[in-house]
Amino acid sequence: MTACSNKDQAGDKSEAKEDSGEKTTLHVAALESAYGKEMWENIVQSYEKVNPDVTVELQIEKNLEEVVRPNMQAGDYPDVLLLATNREEALTETLIKEDGVENITDVLDMQVPGEETTVNEKLLEGFTDTLATNPYADGETYLAPMFYSPTGLFYNAGLFEEKGWEVPKTWDEMWELGDKAKEEGIALFTYPTSNYFDTLIGSMLYAAGGTDFYSSAMTYEDGIWESKEATQVLETVEKLAEYVHPNTVANANPNDFTKNQQLVLDNKALFMPNGNWVVDEMKEAPRAENFAWGMASIPAFEDGGNRYAFTFFEQIWIPKEAENKGAAKEFIAYMYSDEAADTFLEAGAVQPIKDITEKLSGQKQTFYSIYDAEGVLPAMGTFASTKPVPGANMGDTLYGSIDSVISGDMTYKDWQKKMEEVSDKLRPAMN
Repeated sequence: MTACSNKDQAGDKSEAKEDSGEKTTLHVAALESAYGKEMWENIVQSYEKVNPDVTVELQIEKNLEEVVRPNMQAGDYPDVLLLATNREEALTETLIKEDGVENITDVLDMQVPGEETTVNEKLLEGFTDTLATNPYADGETYLAPMFYSPTGLFYNAGLFEEKGWEVPKTWDEMWELGDKAKEEGIALFTYPTSNYFDTLIGSMLYAAGGTDFYSSAMTYEDGIWESKEATQVLETVEKLAEYVHPNTVANANPNDFTKNQQLVLDNKALFMPNGNWVVDEMKEAPRAENFAWGMASIPAFEDGGNRYAFTFFEQIWIPKEAENKGAAKEFIAYMYSDEAADTFLEAGAVQPIKDITEKLSGQKQTFYSIYDAEGVLPAMGTFASTKPVPGANMGDTLYGSIDSVISGDMTYKDWQKKMEEVSDKLRPAMN
């Protein structure tokens, strides 16, 4: 899906068309998620009122990659794509690796359509200082952050109140609680699938060495996985294996993962890494008496240390081959307007803009207010993009080894060695 060689000429034609005074037809392709289609249809209607010179042609599909990929291979690209990274089809990552995503750094300084403020002034701090938006680690933004979900350790707050237990702030406190719970036949920990460790380990890397260390790990710095900070993280995961519910590994697959989540609802396990989507995912499931969802940050490694809660967010971006880049940037800027944010909120989607938590209520406000707690910071980001290297995938190596570590079939040292080997292979392939 390599970008064509005449892209600059295509861009010139696009700008000429947009400046000609003709009404622009903007092609927007969005993934249909749990938020539904109507949300996007309402966004389109409101945007066309704000910008009457644009007609939005909306394409929304649950299998968006399968639908747009053939068209893109034939040279027919949407102007805007709402399609996140870390999806199985990896279409967004493919475009990133092929230098097929438009630089949208200038959008941050654009005025939000219908408002007096700029995009940068509306966005929550830190959301455009991450490899999830700046995949080439060059200080430039290529993907804009959209609907965000804080993640953490989910638990039954009702059980903790009943037992008089406090949520641990350090790993030492976690082990103490794990020993206490074990005496009552309750496991300390479970996890839906090994991929749910992405937010857990990400937060642990931040807690072990801070932002610079995390960035070094994500950009394949030589020796990073053999450092004392990385060793501390991997050793902790190995120790966690002693406290994992015995059924976890067998159920940690796409067909049975809800059985592991059910362990928390049944008071058979205390904590699991997850996001606030788990509430709707398990809304029909049976649960213990007095069950109430709670969410905690990942513990610190020492008393008084920073605790982190990883933030997952979707991304919106412009293909480099888009025909109407200027209009596409205006549309993305509108995504951060109060009007758009309210439309998204009605469907349950939360934009990363300032004061958004004041518009939330109940359980949702509790989850999104996690960063209001003292010592809890947001963690975000992902591995830097590289050119394809056969057999070398950091995600597969890091998270794909979890089940083996938890079951005792792999030591943290073997895991660590694999991580460093893959990191060494990918470092020269960074874009």
